[in-house]
Amino acid sequence: MTGNNAENTLVEQWRDILSLHARTQCELDRTLHGHGLCASDFEVLDVLAEGAAADGGCAYRVQEISERVHLSQSALSRLIGRLEKDGLVCRAMCEEDRRGVRVALTAKGRALHGEVLPVQRAVLGRMLAGSG
Repeated sequence: MTGNNAENTLVEQWRDILSLHARTQCELDRTLHGHGLCASDFEVLDVLAEGAAADGGCAYRVQEISERVHLSQSALSRLIGRLEKDGLVCRAMCEEDRRGVRVALTAKGRALHGEVLPVQRAVLGRMLAGSG
């Protein structure tokens, strides 16, 4: 019986995590929509902003971004294509590996990230307060 209770507790904890994630993702999508972004768009901009070189250079390979934003490589490529079409990021060949592609924020992308950052962080603060 004790093993079952422990297992049930684990399952409940897991479902609570999934529920919190889903609610937070929906709230982020709803809030960021007014800025023309979804939660995944912002995550990519945020990762790029964190790793931006002082000269605004291409900081991350697509594969490195996919590891940080938890999207498949193909989904991320589509998302980056959309962000590039909107003028928020640019892609360039890697100098050290011509098969690789690096992604960087454009000036427009940096400006939008700076504008949306406090909005996104406020949603996280509100949704995750007391969740631990």
